[in-house]
Amino acid sequence: MAKTYMIGNWKMNQSLDEITEFFSSIKGKTTKEGNFWIAPQLIHIDRCLNLAQESNIKIGSQNVSNQDNGAFTGETAAVNLKEMGAHFSLIGHSERRAYNFETDEFINQKAKKLLENGMVAVICAGETLEQREAGKTLEVVLNQFKSALSEIEIKNEDQIILAYEPVWAIGTGKTASPEQAEEVHAAIRNLLKELYPALGEKLSILYGGSVKPTNVAELLAMPNINGGLVGGASIKAESFATLCNA
Repeated sequence: MAKTYMIGNWKMNQSLDEITEFFSSIKGKTTKEGNFWIAPQLIHIDRCLNLAQESNIKIGSQNVSNQDNGAFTGETAAVNLKEMGAHFSLIGHSERRAYNFETDEFINQKAKKLLENGMVAVICAGETLEQREAGKTLEVVLNQFKSALSEIEIKNEDQIILAYEPVWAIGTGKTASPEQAEEVHAAIRNLLKELYPALGEKLSILYGGSVKPTNVAELLAMPNINGGLVGGASIKAESFATLCNA
């Protein structure tokens, strides 16, 4: 059975004071059993690692380079994230695809670098509103995941996590209904069983797209939704704790 995760993507938010307040406020508010992760801005990873020591929250990155080292200004290698203490990195987020023109091949290279360095790859994919209205949701999402996982072998279910995030639901307040989300998650599950026969049932598939305390229980009730990749609702300790405890 797949494990359940709640991952907060803070994007380009949170000051040092707000981060200190978050970790101070969340102490004792989450169940001790669970996989609760936060991806802050790169410059805040070290501070979050220090503040998270008294909690069971793991810290990771929002992005990673597809290179090990060299003349790549502004990039950060997986090996350096690992030595810093980061546990995972998001890759393939729709905002990176749209604003930084990241391709499926590029995302695949990033996934390989993370796995080579013993980090967890949290791979994101999702369709735009135009693609959904054209009936291309499954085609787009499955192709994105298939490309991201090309030539990637895994030994256990903890090495990769997939996150389905319909672009039209990210930060808009709109959420795919539990049934809509489950339809896509079930198709992703079938793809995983095809690619990884021994592990396909155990790999976790998260839903992202305006996940909040008011809808998280309905989403988690679906058989193939194994948690959430959360934006705005992860910034405040109270709401993130509510999501984790769900």
